Amino acid sequence: MSHTDPRIPDLGAPGLPELRLDLSALENNIRLMARWSHEHGVELSPHIKTTMTRPIVDLQMAAGAWGVTVATTRQAGIALGWGIRRILIANQVIHGTDLARIRKWLRETPDLELYCFIDSMAGLARAQVAMGQARNPLRLLIDVGAGQGRTGVRKPSEARVLAEAAAQGPAGAVLAGVAGYEGIRPNNREAATTEAVDAHCRTTVGIFHDLVPFFRTERPLLSMGGSAFPDRAVAAIDELRRRHPDIALLPVVRSGCYVTHDHGTYEQVSPVPGLRPALTVRAVVLSTPEPGHAVVGAGRRELPYDAGLPVLVGVRGPYGMRLEASQAVAARIYDHHLVLTGVQALQVGDVVDLGISHPCSAFDRWPSLVVVDDEECPLEVWHPQFH
Repeated sequence: MSHTDPRIPDLGAPGLPELRLDLSALENNIRLMARWSHEHGVELSPHIKTTMTRPIVDLQMAAGAWGVTVATTRQAGIALGWGIRRILIANQVIHGTDLARIRKWLRETPDLELYCFIDSMAGLARAQVAMGQARNPLRLLIDVGAGQGRTGVRKPSEARVLAEAAAQGPAGAVLAGVAGYEGIRPNNREAATTEAVDAHCRTTVGIFHDLVPFFRTERPLLSMGGSAFPDRAVAAIDELRRRHPDIALLPVVRSGCYVTHDHGTYEQVSPVPGLRPALTVRAVVLSTPEPGHAVVGAGRRELPYDAGLPVLVGVRGPYGMRLEASQAVAARIYDHHLVLTGVQALQVGDVVDLGISHPCSAFDRWPSLVVVDDEECPLEVWHPQFH
Protein backbone atom coordinates (compact mmCIF):
# COMPACT_ATOMS: atom_id res chain seq x y z
CA MET A 1 0.00 0.00 0.00
CA SER A 2 1.12 3.57 -0.58
CA HIS A 3 2.01 6.10 2.11
CA THR A 4 -1.29 7.88 1.61
CA ASP A 5 -3.58 4.84 1.85
CA PRO A 6 -6.11 5.18 4.68
CA ARG A 7 -5.24 3.22 7.79
CA ILE A 8 -7.70 0.65 9.12
CA PRO A 9 -8.70 1.96 12.57
CA ASP A 10 -7.49 0.11 15.65
CA LEU A 11 -10.42 0.52 18.02
CA GLY A 12 -8.30 -0.68 20.95
CA ALA A 13 -5.73 2.09 20.55
CA PRO A 14 -5.91 5.31 22.56
CA GLY A 15 -7.08 8.39 20.74
CA LEU A 16 -4.86 11.29 19.76
CA PRO A 17 -3.62 13.65 20.96
CA GLU A 18 -2.18 12.03 24.08
CA LEU A 19 0.44 12.80 26.69
CA ARG A 20 3.14 10.11 26.72
CA LEU A 21 5.63 9.34 29.47
CA ASP A 22 8.81 7.35 28.82
CA LEU A 23 9.12 5.15 31.92
CA SER A 24 12.80 4.37 31.37
CA ALA A 25 13.70 8.07 31.13
CA LEU A 26 11.58 8.86 34.19
CA GLU A 27 13.29 6.21 36.30
CA ASN A 28 16.68 7.37 35.04
CA ASN A 29 15.98 10.95 36.11
CA ILE A 30 14.73 9.97 39.55
CA ARG A 31 17.79 7.83 40.12
CA LEU A 32 20.23 10.49 38.90
CA MET A 33 18.74 13.31 40.97
CA ALA A 34 18.69 11.17 44.10
CA ARG A 35 22.36 10.37 43.55
CA TRP A 36 23.24 13.99 42.75
CA SER A 37 21.60 15.21 45.96
CA HIS A 38 23.35 12.58 48.06
CA GLU A 39 26.75 13.37 46.52
CA HIS A 40 26.25 17.08 47.24
CA GLY A 41 25.20 16.54 50.83
CA VAL A 42 21.64 17.86 50.55
CA GLU A 43 18.21 16.35 51.04
CA LEU A 44 15.76 16.32 48.15
CA SER A 45 12.14 17.36 48.68
CA PRO A 46 10.87 17.21 45.09
CA HIS A 47 8.30 19.82 44.10
CA ILE A 48 5.52 17.47 43.05
CA LYS A 49 3.32 20.27 41.66
CA THR A 50 5.15 19.37 38.43
CA THR A 51 3.28 16.09 38.07
CA MET A 52 0.83 15.49 40.96
CA THR A 53 0.82 11.87 39.79
CA ARG A 54 0.98 9.29 42.55
CA PRO A 55 3.02 6.57 40.80
CA ILE A 56 5.69 9.17 39.99
CA VAL A 57 5.74 10.50 43.55
CA ASP A 58 5.92 6.95 44.91
CA LEU A 59 9.03 6.36 42.79
CA GLN A 60 10.59 9.59 44.07
CA MET A 61 9.92 8.64 47.69
CA ALA A 62 11.25 5.12 47.15
CA ALA A 63 14.47 6.65 45.78
CA GLY A 64 15.06 8.37 49.12
CA ALA A 65 13.30 11.73 48.94
CA TRP A 66 13.28 13.51 52.33
CA GLY A 67 9.66 14.57 51.75
CA VAL A 68 7.70 16.43 49.12
CA THR A 69 7.14 20.07 48.26
CA VAL A 70 3.78 21.40 47.10
CA ALA A 71 2.43 24.80 46.13
CA THR A 72 -0.97 24.83 47.81
CA THR A 73 -2.86 23.48 50.79
CA ARG A 74 -5.00 21.46 48.41
CA GLN A 75 -1.93 19.75 47.01
CA ALA A 76 -0.71 19.13 50.56
CA GLY A 77 -3.98 17.35 51.32
CA ILE A 78 -3.54 15.11 48.28
CA ALA A 79 0.02 14.24 49.34
CA LEU A 80 -1.19 13.51 52.86
CA GLY A 81 -3.81 11.17 51.40
CA TRP A 82 -1.04 9.36 49.54
CA GLY A 83 0.60 8.59 52.88
CA ILE A 84 3.36 11.20 52.83
CA ARG A 85 4.22 12.50 56.27
CA ARG A 86 6.74 15.25 55.53
CA ILE A 87 5.29 18.04 53.39
CA LEU A 88 6.66 21.49 52.62
CA ILE A 89 4.19 24.05 51.27
CA ALA A 90 6.40 26.43 49.30
CA ASN A 91 4.00 29.29 49.85
CA GLN A 92 2.34 31.30 52.57
CA VAL A 93 -0.88 29.92 53.99
CA ILE A 94 -3.13 32.89 54.71
CA HIS A 95 -6.75 31.88 54.29
CA GLY A 96 -8.53 30.87 57.48
CA THR A 97 -10.07 27.73 56.01
CA ASP A 98 -6.67 26.49 54.85
CA LEU A 99 -5.10 27.17 58.25
CA ALA A 100 -7.96 25.38 60.02
CA ARG A 101 -7.50 22.41 57.71
CA ILE A 102 -3.77 22.31 58.49
CA ARG A 103 -4.40 22.38 62.23
CA LYS A 104 -6.84 19.48 61.83
CA TRP A 105 -4.27 17.46 59.88
CA LEU A 106 -1.58 18.11 62.48
CA ARG A 107 -3.92 17.10 65.28
CA GLU A 108 -5.15 13.92 63.61
CA THR A 109 -1.77 12.84 62.21
CA PRO A 110 0.81 13.12 65.03
CA ASP A 111 3.72 12.00 62.84
CA LEU A 112 3.02 14.67 60.22
CA GLU A 113 5.74 17.30 59.68
CA LEU A 114 4.23 20.24 57.85
CA TYR A 115 6.15 23.33 56.78
CA CYS A 116 5.03 26.57 55.14
CA PHE A 117 6.47 30.01 54.34
CA ILE A 118 5.96 33.39 55.97
CA ASP A 119 7.17 36.82 54.84
CA SER A 120 5.08 39.29 56.86
CA MET A 121 3.88 40.03 60.36
CA ALA A 122 0.32 39.61 59.10
CA GLY A 123 1.08 36.13 57.80
CA LEU A 124 2.86 35.18 61.00
CA ALA A 125 -0.02 36.44 63.16
CA ARG A 126 -2.56 34.44 61.18
CA ALA A 127 -0.52 31.26 61.58
CA GLN A 128 -0.01 31.85 65.29
CA VAL A 129 -3.69 32.50 65.98
CA ALA A 130 -4.79 29.47 63.96
CA MET A 131 -2.30 27.06 65.52
CA GLY A 132 -2.38 28.36 69.10
CA GLN A 133 -0.78 25.88 71.48
CA ALA A 134 -1.13 22.89 69.15
CA ARG A 135 1.03 20.00 70.32
CA ASN A 136 2.12 19.11 66.79
CA PRO A 137 3.24 22.51 65.51
CA LEU A 138 3.19 24.08 62.10
CA ARG A 139 6.81 24.65 61.11
CA LEU A 140 7.47 28.08 59.60
CA LEU A 141 10.20 29.02 57.14
CA ILE A 142 10.99 32.68 56.51
CA ASP A 143 10.66 33.23 52.79
CA VAL A 144 13.54 35.25 51.31
CA GLY A 145 12.62 36.93 48.04
CA ALA A 146 14.33 39.03 45.41
CA GLY A 147 13.54 42.51 44.11
CA GLN A 148 10.94 42.54 41.31
CA GLY A 149 10.32 38.88 42.07
CA ARG A 150 7.58 37.06 43.88
CA THR A 151 6.94 36.65 47.62
CA GLY A 152 9.54 36.89 50.37
CA VAL A 153 11.23 39.44 52.57
CA ARG A 154 13.49 41.81 50.71
CA LYS A 155 15.84 42.84 53.55
CA PRO A 156 17.65 40.94 56.31
CA SER A 157 16.22 43.39 58.83
CA GLU A 158 12.68 42.34 57.85
CA ALA A 159 13.60 38.70 58.40
CA ARG A 160 15.01 39.45 61.85
CA VAL A 161 11.85 41.25 62.96
CA LEU A 162 9.79 38.25 61.86
CA ALA A 163 12.13 35.82 63.62
CA GLU A 164 11.98 37.72 66.89
CA ALA A 165 8.19 37.77 66.78
CA ALA A 166 7.99 34.08 65.89
CA ALA A 167 10.30 33.14 68.75
CA GLN A 168 7.99 34.88 71.23
CA GLY A 169 4.82 33.34 69.84
CA PRO A 170 2.74 30.31 70.86
CA ALA A 171 4.02 26.76 70.65
CA GLY A 172 1.71 25.83 67.79
CA ALA A 173 3.71 27.77 65.16
CA VAL A 174 7.49 27.48 65.42
CA LEU A 175 10.26 29.01 63.37
CA ALA A 176 12.02 26.09 61.68
CA GLY A 177 14.30 27.71 59.13
CA VAL A 178 14.71 29.85 56.03
CA ALA A 179 13.79 29.29 52.40
CA GLY A 180 14.85 30.97 49.17
CA TYR A 181 14.00 30.52 45.52
CA GLU A 182 16.72 31.15 42.99
CA GLY A 183 14.65 30.02 40.00
CA ILE A 184 12.85 33.34 39.55
CA ARG A 185 15.72 34.39 37.32
CA PRO A 186 15.69 33.64 33.57
CA ASN A 187 16.58 30.04 32.78
CA ASN A 188 19.94 30.61 31.17
CA ARG A 189 23.57 30.42 32.24
CA GLU A 190 24.62 33.88 31.13
CA ALA A 191 26.94 35.72 33.50
CA ALA A 192 24.36 38.28 34.59
CA THR A 193 21.88 35.54 35.46
CA THR A 194 24.27 33.40 37.47
CA GLU A 195 25.54 36.48 39.32
CA ALA A 196 21.97 37.36 40.32
CA VAL A 197 21.28 33.76 41.34
CA ASP A 198 24.45 33.64 43.43
CA ALA A 199 23.57 36.93 45.09
CA HIS A 200 20.15 35.63 46.08
CA CYS A 201 21.63 32.40 47.42
CA ARG A 202 24.20 34.33 49.48
CA THR A 203 21.46 36.59 50.88
CA THR A 204 19.35 33.60 51.87
CA VAL A 205 22.28 31.84 53.50
CA GLY A 206 23.29 35.02 55.31
CA ILE A 207 19.80 35.47 56.72
CA PHE A 208 19.78 31.86 57.88
CA HIS A 209 23.06 32.39 59.74
CA ASP A 210 21.77 35.58 61.34
CA LEU A 211 18.59 33.91 62.59
CA VAL A 212 20.12 30.79 64.18
CA PRO A 213 19.31 31.98 67.75
CA PHE A 214 15.58 32.18 66.91
CA PHE A 215 15.02 28.73 65.44
CA ARG A 216 12.98 26.35 67.57
CA THR A 217 14.00 23.05 66.05
CA GLU A 218 17.02 20.79 66.48
CA ARG A 219 18.06 20.98 62.81
CA PRO A 220 16.65 24.09 61.14
CA LEU A 221 15.97 23.90 57.43
CA LEU A 222 17.90 25.88 54.88
CA SER A 223 15.88 25.26 51.75
CA MET A 224 16.32 26.39 48.16
CA GLY A 225 14.19 25.53 45.16
CA GLY A 226 14.23 25.18 41.41
CA SER A 227 15.55 22.77 38.78
CA ALA A 228 17.64 25.28 36.86
CA PHE A 229 20.24 26.31 39.46
CA PRO A 230 20.44 23.75 42.29
CA ASP A 231 24.22 23.71 41.89
CA ARG A 232 24.41 27.43 42.74
CA ALA A 233 22.24 26.87 45.81
CA VAL A 234 24.45 23.98 46.93
CA ALA A 235 27.58 26.11 46.48
CA ALA A 236 26.18 28.77 48.82
CA ILE A 237 25.14 26.16 51.38
CA ASP A 238 28.59 24.55 51.22
CA GLU A 239 30.22 27.91 51.86
CA LEU A 240 28.13 28.33 55.02
CA ARG A 241 29.09 24.85 56.19
CA ARG A 242 32.76 25.55 55.62
CA ARG A 243 32.68 28.84 57.52
CA HIS A 244 30.44 27.65 60.34
CA PRO A 245 30.79 23.90 60.76
CA ASP A 246 29.27 24.11 64.24
CA ILE A 247 25.83 25.16 62.95
CA ALA A 248 23.35 22.30 62.81
CA LEU A 249 21.34 22.66 59.63
CA LEU A 250 19.26 20.54 57.31
CA PRO A 251 19.89 21.58 53.69
CA VAL A 252 16.91 20.79 51.46
CA VAL A 253 16.54 21.42 47.72
CA ARG A 254 13.08 21.56 46.19
CA SER A 255 13.71 20.76 42.51
CA GLY A 256 10.72 19.40 40.62
CA CYS A 257 11.07 19.55 36.83
CA TYR A 258 14.09 17.24 36.80
CA VAL A 259 11.72 14.28 37.10
CA THR A 260 10.66 14.42 33.45
CA HIS A 261 13.22 16.99 32.28
CA ASP A 262 12.19 18.49 28.91
CA HIS A 263 13.13 19.35 25.34
CA GLY A 264 13.47 23.07 26.10
CA THR A 265 14.31 25.32 29.00
CA TYR A 266 15.65 22.69 31.43
CA GLU A 267 17.49 20.80 28.72
CA GLN A 268 19.47 24.01 28.23
CA VAL A 269 20.29 24.89 31.85
CA SER A 270 20.10 21.87 34.17
CA PRO A 271 23.43 21.15 35.91
CA VAL A 272 22.58 17.48 36.52
CA PRO A 273 24.29 15.36 33.84
CA GLY A 274 22.43 12.52 32.18
CA LEU A 275 18.83 13.67 32.60
CA ARG A 276 16.61 12.62 29.69
CA PRO A 277 13.38 14.13 28.36
CA ALA A 278 10.60 11.78 29.42
CA LEU A 279 7.52 13.65 28.21
CA THR A 280 6.04 14.05 24.73
CA VAL A 281 2.67 14.79 23.22
CA ARG A 282 1.64 12.58 20.33
CA ALA A 283 -0.73 14.09 17.77
CA VAL A 284 -1.78 13.69 14.16
CA VAL A 285 -1.21 15.92 11.15
CA LEU A 286 -4.65 17.22 10.21
CA SER A 287 -3.85 19.39 7.22
CA THR A 288 -1.11 20.51 4.84
CA PRO A 289 -2.91 23.55 3.42
CA GLU A 290 0.02 25.05 1.54
CA PRO A 291 3.59 24.07 0.66
CA GLY A 292 5.93 23.99 3.64
CA HIS A 293 3.07 24.19 6.17
CA ALA A 294 1.30 21.57 8.26
CA VAL A 295 -1.34 21.78 10.99
CA VAL A 296 -1.22 19.36 13.91
CA GLY A 297 -4.23 18.47 16.05
CA ALA A 298 -2.94 19.75 19.39
CA GLY A 299 -2.77 23.30 20.72
CA ARG A 300 -2.83 25.43 23.85
CA ARG A 301 -5.25 23.05 25.58
CA GLU A 302 -2.78 20.16 25.17
CA LEU A 303 0.68 21.71 24.84
CA PRO A 304 2.70 23.91 27.21
CA TYR A 305 3.77 27.11 25.51
CA ASP A 306 4.78 29.46 28.36
CA ALA A 307 8.48 28.57 27.99
CA GLY A 308 8.66 28.05 24.24
CA LEU A 309 6.74 26.19 21.56
CA PRO A 310 7.09 22.41 21.20
CA VAL A 311 9.74 20.81 19.01
CA LEU A 312 9.33 17.95 16.59
CA VAL A 313 11.15 14.89 17.94
CA GLY A 314 9.67 12.06 15.89
CA VAL A 315 7.32 11.21 13.05
CA ARG A 316 5.58 7.98 12.12
CA GLY A 317 3.58 7.17 9.00
CA PRO A 318 0.05 5.80 9.11
CA TYR A 319 1.33 2.24 9.59
CA GLY A 320 3.70 3.09 12.41
CA MET A 321 6.90 3.28 10.36
CA ARG A 322 9.42 5.90 11.40
CA LEU A 323 9.92 8.74 8.92
CA GLU A 324 13.47 9.89 9.56
CA ALA A 325 13.52 12.52 6.79
CA SER A 326 10.63 14.54 8.19
CA GLN A 327 11.37 18.06 9.41
CA ALA A 328 9.30 20.96 10.74
CA VAL A 329 9.39 23.85 13.19
CA ALA A 330 6.48 25.00 15.39
CA ALA A 331 5.52 28.56 14.42
CA ARG A 332 2.06 29.36 15.86
CA ILE A 333 -0.27 27.81 18.40
CA TYR A 334 -4.05 28.01 18.75
CA ASP A 335 -6.55 26.35 21.09
CA HIS A 336 -6.36 22.91 19.43
CA HIS A 337 -3.99 23.47 16.51
CA LEU A 338 -0.24 23.83 16.12
CA VAL A 339 1.08 25.30 12.87
CA LEU A 340 4.38 23.90 11.62
CA THR A 341 6.56 25.60 9.02
CA GLY A 342 9.65 24.50 7.12
CA VAL A 343 7.87 21.21 6.60
CA GLN A 344 9.57 18.38 4.74
CA ALA A 345 8.24 14.83 4.22
CA LEU A 346 5.17 15.32 6.38
CA GLN A 347 1.69 14.40 5.18
CA VAL A 348 -1.89 14.32 6.37
CA GLY A 349 -2.36 11.34 8.67
CA ASP A 350 1.25 11.19 9.89
CA VAL A 351 1.69 10.96 13.63
CA VAL A 352 4.11 13.39 15.28
CA ASP A 353 5.76 13.31 18.69
CA LEU A 354 6.25 16.78 20.14
CA GLY A 355 8.83 17.51 22.81
CA ILE A 356 7.71 20.16 25.27
CA SER A 357 9.38 22.86 27.36
CA HIS A 358 8.49 23.29 31.05
CA PRO A 359 6.73 20.12 32.29
CA CYS A 360 4.93 22.04 35.06
CA SER A 361 2.59 23.32 32.38
CA ALA A 362 1.90 19.88 30.89
CA PHE A 363 0.43 17.55 33.49
CA ASP A 364 -2.45 19.76 34.59
CA ARG A 365 -3.75 19.81 31.01
CA TRP A 366 -4.35 16.05 30.93
CA PRO A 367 -6.65 13.77 32.96
CA SER A 368 -4.50 10.82 31.95
CA LEU A 369 -1.10 10.03 30.49
CA VAL A 370 0.13 6.96 28.65
CA VAL A 371 3.25 5.32 30.12
CA VAL A 372 5.41 3.72 27.42
CA ASP A 373 8.45 1.44 27.33
CA ASP A 374 11.68 1.81 25.36
CA GLU A 375 9.89 0.61 22.22
CA GLU A 376 7.16 3.25 22.71
CA CYS A 377 4.61 0.55 23.50
CA PRO A 378 1.94 1.49 26.08
CA LEU A 379 2.35 -0.08 29.52
CA GLU A 380 -0.12 1.72 31.76
CA VAL A 381 -2.30 4.78 32.04
CA TRP A 382 -1.63 7.13 34.99
CA HIS A 383 -3.84 9.93 36.22
CA PRO A 384 -2.56 13.27 37.55
CA GLN A 385 -4.50 14.47 40.60
CA PHE A 386 -4.56 18.23 40.97
CA HIS A 387 -7.96 18.42 42.67
